[in-house]
Amino acid sequence: MPAPIGIETRAGGPAKAAPRLAVVVSHPTQYYSPWFRWLREHTALELRVFYLWESGVRPTRDRLFGETFAWDVDLLSGYDHEFVPNVASDPGTHHFGGLRNPSLTARIREWGAQAILLFGYRYAAHLYLIAWARARGVPLLFRGDSHLIGRAKPSVAARIALGLTFAQFRAFLHVGAANHDYFRAFGVPESKLFFAPHSVDEGLFRPSDAHRAEASALRASLGLGGKRVVLFAGKFVPAKQPAQLLEAYLSRPRPGTAIVFVGDGSERPALEARAAASPGALVRFLPFANQSEMPSRYMLADLFVLPSSGSYETWGLAVNEAMHMGVPCMVSDRVGCQRDLVTPGETGWVFEAGDPGAMEATLSAALAELGSPGRLERMRESIGERIKGYSYARAAEGLLAALAALGA
Repeated sequence: MPAPIGIETRAGGPAKAAPRLAVVVSHPTQYYSPWFRWLREHTALELRVFYLWESGVRPTRDRLFGETFAWDVDLLSGYDHEFVPNVASDPGTHHFGGLRNPSLTARIREWGAQAILLFGYRYAAHLYLIAWARARGVPLLFRGDSHLIGRAKPSVAARIALGLTFAQFRAFLHVGAANHDYFRAFGVPESKLFFAPHSVDEGLFRPSDAHRAEASALRASLGLGGKRVVLFAGKFVPAKQPAQLLEAYLSRPRPGTAIVFVGDGSERPALEARAAASPGALVRFLPFANQSEMPSRYMLADLFVLPSSGSYETWGLAVNEAMHMGVPCMVSDRVGCQRDLVTPGETGWVFEAGDPGAMEATLSAALAELGSPGRLERMRESIGERIKGYSYARAAEGLLAALAALGA
């Protein structure tokens, strides 16, 4: 195992011991849990994760997917954690009172936390914890991924209210360019901002012979042959625009290509009906895929599309996953990760979400480029270089720099 990453001052001063860090997260997720395990294995940081809800590790109904599921990857081993009892009558992250954990502060105090990293601030448990920590002088750090893309300039009242909330935190971990700008818009000084990029589990999302075999079997079962494949994977809900993507694909004949939709949600029946009305087009549907199944789904694709509109897609971690698998991505300009990960002509393509014809035109241009000999291979080199900077190691550097700054 490599030497643990030390904690340094922002100016690169001598290493010093990090404070005991309590991490407060709503529930285990396939994105954060592997990072906590990575921190335990590769840094000297002493941390405990306090979960406020058991979604993800116990079967839970997803309101947008319309299915009950639990993630099929290990989300709990390899790092110190505990579940704090949630007394909410309707637990979840869909309303303010869904995270109500009255014993949270006692558990954090008994563990001896010297600093607290909070993921979120919009729930009852969060606001109580913020007030408790501030009254006792326990430094608070915040990690979020909100952005202002496609939104009106915040009102004076909003800037004041959120500015007062953010003033309670000593440091902020921003996940990318749009999130950085969001914090600055609400008065967070540059000196409090530390880059800790959104990342995914590279151990899982890495091309392998097993993934290639699974993808080949899927191609055969779906009748895709040697077609160039456009892939959508996610919730079939209006904000993610799967219906608009299907219309863009069906807007003209596309010989030698296919489109595959992976997932579920309220729009699935309409999507299937629209596809059935165009029997000459090669449109296929696969059910919701759990985390361990997704690498082979990405390996089906020559192009991954995330066409989300509005402010729904604060980042789009599926883009990270696809890029780790070497797949170019096409995204709308409302997707939070666009400025960081998707550069037109280098790692993918970008279209304007508010332009009705932009998605179709960009899709046509992307498929035409991908049909050029050697184009996909050249893009994969750029993709590999770009995604290297969005790793658990880079996120750890940002966290450790933020902790070092607490005593600066």
